[in-house]
Amino acid sequence: MRAIIEANKYVELTYKVIDQKTRQVLTQVEFPLGYVHGVNEILSPRVMGALEGKSEGDIIEVHIDCNDIYGPRDEELVIIEAIANVPEAYREVGTAILMENDQGQTRSFLVTRVDARTVTIDGNNPLCGREVVFKLEILMVRDATDEEIRYGGKVDAAPDLNGCRAVSI
Repeated sequence: MRAIIEANKYVELTYKVIDQKTRQVLTQVEFPLGYVHGVNEILSPRVMGALEGKSEGDIIEVHIDCNDIYGPRDEELVIIEAIANVPEAYREVGTAILMENDQGQTRSFLVTRVDARTVTIDGNNPLCGREVVFKLEILMVRDATDEEIRYGGKVDAAPDLNGCRAVSI
């Protein structure tokens, strides 16, 4: 009998996030992601709920309207600035910029466009306004150890340092 995903089960999975309209893969994990189900929520509650009751080898798709998570796109968070006013370090698409307002609140912006005259930065979450599909493949489900439950994930043994000697520099 295959173990099913429920509270206190150790789960390893891979996933990709696909734009529902364009079918473009927006992100994917390169290495299996491990966690203890019910102890920590590593993905959105809707995705975590969809995993409940599934087993090793299952592949599931969860449709999510990102407006429900991040709210609608706010065009006031898109800033187009003359390139001469932007430090060289922030003139590359994909660069993250942490900005602070007059009240001391911070927000992360992302450089989304650079041309000969301007730099565009966007404070919206990149998934704002999108409908996406989380495609998950469940690689492993087993009982979590007490230590894994306590820490919310796999606990690797410390390296064996017996036989090593200290070196002075």
